This record gives sequence, structure tokens and C-alpha cells, in this order.
Amino acid sequence: MIAPEDSSAQAPPRVVAVVVTYNRLTLLQRLLERLDTVPGLAEVVVIDNASSDGTGEWLAALDDREAPDEHHTVPVLARTLDRNRGGAGGFHVGLLEAVDRGADLVWLMDDDGIPEPGCLEALLAHTGELDFWGPAVLAEQDPDRLCFPIRLPGGTRVVHAMADVEAAARDGLIPDVVIPFNGVLVTRELVERIGSVREDYFIWGDDVEYLWRARAAGARIATVTAARFLHPATDDLGTPMLGGRTTYNHSASDLKHYCMARNNLLNLREYHGWPHALAFVAKTLWFYTVTRPQPARLALSVRAWVAGLRGDFTGHERFLR
Repeated sequence: MIAPEDSSAQAPPRVVAVVVTYNRLTLLQRLLERLDTVPGLAEVVVIDNASSDGTGEWLAALDDREAPDEHHTVPVLARTLDRNRGGAGGFHVGLLEAVDRGADLVWLMDDDGIPEPGCLEALLAHTGELDFWGPAVLAEQDPDRLCFPIRLPGGTRVVHAMADVEAAARDGLIPDVVIPFNGVLVTRELVERIGSVREDYFIWGDDVEYLWRARAAGARIATVTAARFLHPATDDLGTPMLGGRTTYNHSASDLKHYCMARNNLLNLREYHGWPHALAFVAKTLWFYTVTRPQPARLALSVRAWVAGLRGDFTGHERFLR
């Protein structure tokens, strides 16, 4: 008599997507349309950061729509927060919600990105091998280029073209490199081990902190080159300085800069030590003194650093009023 196969060992993981949105209804609708066609996706959890553009009302009416694009294939669970808690707060809530709903793997993304067909399938091919892994994040306007340049492991080389990423890959992977919260998969086990996203960061640096925390906990991390995720290219990152020998993450937004200055200093101090944190301080002072002289931005940077070191994570709220 032949013994029956152990079906539990063959059961596919329960994958729950978490989408954080704020005042981007059109982009959210586009993303949900794509997710509705993704095989292997069990459910989508949408965290709405108290949008004021009708997003909450649209999400509440999802089950009542009769349009042919109704999301009936992949269930959508929407949760509207009582206030804007930023991307950090949204992912903090969404990650815990997905785990509470029985997710084995959580697929994290913002509302303005979109996975290419086959993205999740390519990622799932590495289930069991990795703990925190994601796709190549490409510029939507030019899919042959990375949206966010990456530094290849084992050196200082930074690449911008997808062809360079593919050439550097080993067995289709770039080990120890991933662009967080842009189509990444996180295992339930890792979330239970290291916790959720640091919600007090509001925006900027929460993704890096989670990646570095995972890395410090021994998580297996990689970018899967066969998986592709599109994201609008940004023009305010990587501003050249020191004759082009390095770059600085300059943003015209005081809100973004305040959070970046505060959170990056704390991340560097926590995971790389004071020498790296002080090097970031020096780089900021140089950039806004020499590269792009802005005394007001210098003062804002100092306020952000002092607040972060004091454990005050309320200073960004003045920019939300």
C-alpha cells in the first residue's frame, strides 16, 4: 500500500499584499487593478493614511461597485487611519494586520509603484531560501534603468542600469541588497522575530531601519533580478557634491528633509556607530554651506538632529498643518 503524500508540505504560502496610500486615488486604483490579476495572492490590505481626496470613500464602496473592474478575484481589506501617520505608520499597521490575518509572506508596496506581470511568481520561486527579498525596482519612465541606484555587495561600485544588475547577479540574485517597501516579501517568521516597522519615523528612513534591523538579526536578504517592479523616478535624490565624487539626498520639501536628517542620523548611530553618524552630519553641513548654501536648511537640520537624539518624534508635525 502506497502511503499518501504529505499535502501540507506542498501547500503554497499565504501571501498578503500591504499597500499604504495617501491622496493618490488614481494610482491606487491602477495598482489594485494589477494586483487583482496576480496569481498566488490571497488578499490585499490597504492602509489609507486619512486621505482627503476621496480615497476612503472609494475604498468603503469597493464591495458595492458594479463596474467590470470590481476587485472580486483578490479580496481587498481597507483600513482608514484616523490621521496621517506617514509611510512608516502605515506599514507598521499594515504589516501587523497582514500577520494577524494569517499571512505567511507579506508583500509590501507604496501606492505609486506597480509590479510587472510575473513579479510575485519570480519572487516566490525563492520561498524558503530568503527572509526579506524583493524585485529590481525600475524607473517607470525608463524600465532599463533602476529607479534607485544600488551599491553592489563586496565593493563600492554603484550601478544605475538594469543590464549591470543582471551582469553582477549570481544565480539571478544580488545577495544582501534589496530596496525595501517596493514589492518586497517579508516572512511571517521574520516579523515575529524583529517586530514591525518603526512607526515614529513617519517618513524617510523607516525602510532602511527595517532592512538594517533584519540584517542585524541574520535575515537572508536579496534582490531577485527576474522580478521587476516599476516606480516613478525621482529627481531630488542623489544630488552631486564634492565635484561629483559623492551625492546627497537633497529634497526641496522641508518635511522630507527634517525626517531624513533626524532618522538617518539615528539609523547610522544605531547600526554603524558614531563615526558614520558624524560623517553624515559633516556631509550635511558641507552640502548646505558650500554645495547649495541654505542657512535655513542648516538650522532645520540641527533641530532635527537634536530632536532625534532627545527621542522627540513630533517635530515633523509642524509641516503637516
